[in-house]
Amino acid sequence: METKEKIKAFDAVKMMRDARDKISEETQNMTLEQMKKYLADRLKNSLLKTVGR
Repeated sequence: METKEKIKAFDAVKMMRDARDKISEETQNMTLEQMKKYLADRLKNSLLKTVGR
């Protein structure tokens, strides 16, 4: 029995790994305060809203 290979239009796992790698590279040598500022800036510039506020 042969398995047919599916061609994915969108690979969510690859997207998450790429995003995680990019963030890790950008933040690898940051202090806690720098990380807090980085996250605050990213949230402020995104369309996402924090939960519970």
